[in-house]
Amino acid sequence: MASVRLDHLRKVYDNGHVGVDDATFEIAHGELLVLVGPSGCGKSTLLRMIAGLEAISAGTLSIGGRVVNDVPPRDRDIAMVFQNYALYPHMSVAENLGFGLKLRGTPRAEVARRVAEAARRLDLERLLELRPAQLSGGQRQRVALGRALVRDPAVFLLDEPLSNLDAKLRLSTRVEIAKLHRDLGATMVYVTHDQIEAMTLGERIVVMRDGRIQQIDAPMRLYEKPANVFVAGFIGSPAMNLLRGRVVADGGLWLDLGDARLPLDGVAGRRAVTPGAELIVGLRPEALGIAGDGAPAMLAARLELVEPVGNEIFLNLRFGAAPLVARLPPQPVPPRGSELGLVFAPSRLLLFDAQSERLIDEA
Repeated sequence: MASVRLDHLRKVYDNGHVGVDDATFEIAHGELLVLVGPSGCGKSTLLRMIAGLEAISAGTLSIGGRVVNDVPPRDRDIAMVFQNYALYPHMSVAENLGFGLKLRGTPRAEVARRVAEAARRLDLERLLELRPAQLSGGQRQRVALGRALVRDPAVFLLDEPLSNLDAKLRLSTRVEIAKLHRDLGATMVYVTHDQIEAMTLGERIVVMRDGRIQQIDAPMRLYEKPANVFVAGFIGSPAMNLLRGRVVADGGLWLDLGDARLPLDGVAGRRAVTPGAELIVGLRPEALGIAGDGAPAMLAARLELVEPVGNEIFLNLRFGAAPLVARLPPQPVPPRGSELGLVFAPSRLLLFDAQSERLIDEA
């Protein structure tokens, strides 16, 4: 395995479109790093630049300490897994697993050994004589993983490998990838648009938007302290509640939303804001609770819809003109249209500058 270093990497297409702009970070030896963001953000382009499938317009890419900007893909010691499996339909599972090794002139006995080992790790031993058409989607994706595994590459590159699977298969295959990484100690770069996959798989996550890196951090750090409004809204399901308003002083600090006010006293970062400042405040759905009998509510919102999902319920609310979502344990709730008193711990509220959309950090 090897480390991967990106130093001011940039991709500009012939039409002038900037696919990736100034990507700088290092993937440690044995790390599973996830690139995440919406469609068109540049994450797959960045992965293809690492693979050598996209030319680098500027910057330096190193794998294992060797600059590989001009090194062809086959000589970079990487293996790539795609979302569409890319299996040869006329070959058996065993032949698909070993085909790349045969092309490289690997001795037959070594090919057989590596194929058998990959089949054992991925529970494919009973399927070795079958062809792709006889396999389920999850089995085909395991074969694609196995084909990368037999290469024993310095770096594994996975481009949305679970996007063609149904929800149950995505979960089981995600667990298999996590176990595979743990067992191999492999360096892996994993691309996804699914923030749940990113949060559960990544040791670190790179959040991208419009070709630029927004934040690089551990999953829970991204969740609890997003660097900006985009990361706050993208990471988390349901998304963070975001409210925009102006700070007013009236026996304390409040966020004036026009037809409602949100208290800011006790909120981290409040010392950095002044009356008249425009803010965006963020509050995770699970931070909201219903005020108990006789307990003072911090804000009042109208209940518009209840979504029970088994082990929890989502309350879709309206706070003034702004939507809110609360995430609660299963419990009886008033009928739709009721006014609910809501409470939250002030420390759970995040403040963002409305112009820059950057987090206002108390530190």
